[in-house]
Amino acid sequence: MIRSMTGYGEASADIDGSHYFVQIRSLNGKYFKASVRLQEEFEAIEPELEANLRRHVTRGSITLKATVADDSEQAAHEINIAALDRYVTQFEQSYYVKSGRVAIEIGSLLRLPGVVQPPSDEGQRIGRVKDVFVKLTDEACRNLLNMRATEGQSLAEDLRHQLDVISTHLEEVRKRAPDVVTDYEARLRHRIDQLLQDAGASGDRIEIIREVASYAERTDIAEEISRLGGHLEQFRTLLESAGDKPVGRTLDFMAQELLREANTMSSKSMDTRISRSIVEIKGAIDRIKEQVQNVE
Repeated sequence: MIRSMTGYGEASADIDGSHYFVQIRSLNGKYFKASVRLQEEFEAIEPELEANLRRHVTRGSITLKATVADDSEQAAHEINIAALDRYVTQFEQSYYVKSGRVAIEIGSLLRLPGVVQPPSDEGQRIGRVKDVFVKLTDEACRNLLNMRATEGQSLAEDLRHQLDVISTHLEEVRKRAPDVVTDYEARLRHRIDQLLQDAGASGDRIEIIREVASYAERTDIAEEISRLGGHLEQFRTLLESAGDKPVGRTLDFMAQELLREANTMSSKSMDTRISRSIVEIKGAIDRIKEQVQNVE
C-alpha cells in the first residue's frame, strides 16, 4: 500500500522528574530533508537523531522538535564562587560603587561569563537525554508512518478512481477509432461526387483512395491507445504491490507517460467524439499528476 508524505507523530515520557517530548511533522518533498530542532545544550545530539529519522523515512521534508523539561535538582547549574568573588572584588574597587552611585545587582552578576556553569555531570546528562530522545523518535516515527499509511489509502482510492475514468474514456476511443477513417472516406466520396455532379464531369477514384490512405496514416492512434492501456495496467500494479517500498517517483514518471500518450492522441485525432474523450482523459491525468506528488 502506498504512503502519503504528509503526516504527524509524537511521543513523550516522564523519567526521573523530567518530561521528554518529541514531535515530528512531514510534508511533501522530492528528496529526504530533515530539520532537527533541539534546545541549545542538546544540539550535539542532532546528527544521531537525523540518522535515526533516515532509518524510518525515505522521502519528504521532515521537521523534528525535541524538548526536555527537567524539574529535578540535577538540572541546576552551578555557581562558580571564585569567579563571582573576583567580579565582586573588582566592582567594589570601582569609583561608582564606592561612592554609592551604583549598587551591585546579583542578577547581573550571574549573567557574567564564567559565573554560572553547567552541572559537573553535563556529559552524562546529555547521554541520558540522547538515549531517551532516540527511543521517543522511534515511537514518534511509528505514529507518523501510521498516519502516512492512512492518508496513503485515501490517495490510492482517488488514484484508482482516476484510472477508472481514463479506462472508461479510453475504451470509448478504442471503439470509435476504427470508424473515423470509414466516416472520413464516406464524407470525402460524397463531397467529391457532389462536386463532379455539379460540374458534369467524372473523377479519378484513385485520388480518393490515396487521400483516405494518407488521412488514415495521419490519424492512426492505435499504437497510442495500446501504450496508454499498458501504462494504466502498470500504474495499477504499482499501486497494489508497493508494500513498504516508496513508489512516488515511479508513479510520477508513469503519470508523465500517460500524459505524453494522451497529448499525441489529441494532436493526431480530428474526430470530435474522440477529442471529447481525450479531454476527459487528460483531466484525469492532471489529477493523478497532482496526487502522486503526495506519494512517498
